[in-house]
Amino acid sequence: MELTVKTAETVVGFIDIGTNAIRLLVARIHPNFSYTTISREKEIVRLGEGEFSDQTLKPDAMERAIFVCEKFAALARTYGATEIISVGTSAIREATNQAEFLENLKTKTGLTVRVISGEEEARLIWLGVSSGIDIGSKKELFVDLGGGSTEIIIGNQHECFYINSLRLGAIRLTAQFIGEGWTAPINFGLYKKIRQYACSKINIIKPQILEYGVRLGWGSSGTITNLAEVANKLFKKTNSNTQTLSLTRKNLKKLAVVLCLLPLETRRKLPAINPERADIIVAGAAIIEAVMEELGLEEICISTRELRDGLLVDYLSNFEGFRELQKEPIRNQSILHLGRSCNFDEKHAQTVADLSLELFDSAKTIALHNLGLKERDLLRHAASLHDIGDFLSFDDHHMHSHYIICNAGLAGFDKTEIQLMANIAKFHRKKVPTKKVLKAEGMDEKSKEIIVVLSTFLRLAEKLDRSHCGLVKKVEFVREGKNRVVLQFYSDSDCSLEEWSIIQNQPAFYGAFEKMLSVQRIVTG
Repeated sequence: MELTVKTAETVVGFIDIGTNAIRLLVARIHPNFSYTTISREKEIVRLGEGEFSDQTLKPDAMERAIFVCEKFAALARTYGATEIISVGTSAIREATNQAEFLENLKTKTGLTVRVISGEEEARLIWLGVSSGIDIGSKKELFVDLGGGSTEIIIGNQHECFYINSLRLGAIRLTAQFIGEGWTAPINFGLYKKIRQYACSKINIIKPQILEYGVRLGWGSSGTITNLAEVANKLFKKTNSNTQTLSLTRKNLKKLAVVLCLLPLETRRKLPAINPERADIIVAGAAIIEAVMEELGLEEICISTRELRDGLLVDYLSNFEGFRELQKEPIRNQSILHLGRSCNFDEKHAQTVADLSLELFDSAKTIALHNLGLKERDLLRHAASLHDIGDFLSFDDHHMHSHYIICNAGLAGFDKTEIQLMANIAKFHRKKVPTKKVLKAEGMDEKSKEIIVVLSTFLRLAEKLDRSHCGLVKKVEFVREGKNRVVLQFYSDSDCSLEEWSIIQNQPAFYGAFEKMLSVQRIVTG
């Protein structure tokens, strides 16, 4: 495909018409290839209801799907979408009345739907999920449990090595083994039968998958997410500092027993369960347990990204600049994407990040701190984003930066890392981070130390580029006796504003390191 250059801001809608649910993503795409999510919507319509006995989409199901697609298309256009990309998956691709449905859909909504193969569905899922996690060159397994099919992929951050789509879906196996409309408890022997059936299908591809030696899995879709939410609610207290929800094989086994024992109406009242999935969640549990059993997975991490996110990434891949950006590690992409979405001063952000790292490294050399590479990386990212709060207002922009970093859903970072970066950015100006303030944020002692030290480096680095002109070419700390440190900066320009700003922040340095700070400009050139 020929690559094109993006020159203007556009709004694009993406619609995934699945067997169980229809999903919409509307994104504003900027010329610098960052994007802003305007809307994410989902409606369970059960397009595949009653289909798998005779491969025919039923009139009521088609009517529900067309109604929702019409509303989603109208919503996207209201937001200014000039293009809407729509795909259909398992239910549509297997339907003998596919052409009739697609024609009616186009007539009533104006949407032209591309019916994708199971393999293309799997590829798009991998694109969507991998764009939100930091795995680099590690090969990991991706599982998406849909209403009609289950996609299994092996890939790393940038490459797909194995793709398969199995006719194992939560709606499909519910209809096949339990019966649609069943409301009584489910015999556990029947559950085992469903699981064994799924195992037999997975066993066929098992040798190929095991060759890759993958031990970590990523799961996507509403059913697997809901299984993890219910299991964690019932059997495991989640760690609030961990961003990634996960489902363990041990908890899934216990959950399956509970789900089978309960009649449908009681099952719908379980803590954290989505009532709209309660009738198909038993079959979904059997499929996922079979995947974990056959492929030797003890735990599956849950991703909030899915096929519609893959459609967005696939769309952006048509542009030259985006492909260049994709070569960067996911964390770098995530930081740059957020900064550009907030229209940050990219040159100033880079200058401050570079100066912050020089301060970090020279301070470590003279034993001002003992932090490592992980903390150094967080400082770099926090420095890149320290001024994004200007997007809302310059006044108290450090507070706005804190809020945006905390709530932007930065891909590739866990909750602890995000909280640390947000607080490092927050304290780059005005108030310094006191123990009382950090305690109110729920920080442990190690986190408090990290924030105090790194925010001090960022505070000083930001002052060294006060004019946003890049006047300071190099900076370093030098020891002067036991209780004094000299901040030496190198420049061939008048830096009186920068020097004065450092002097104003000597108390902040003393509060962090209990050392007096002097400042010295060294003329270069």
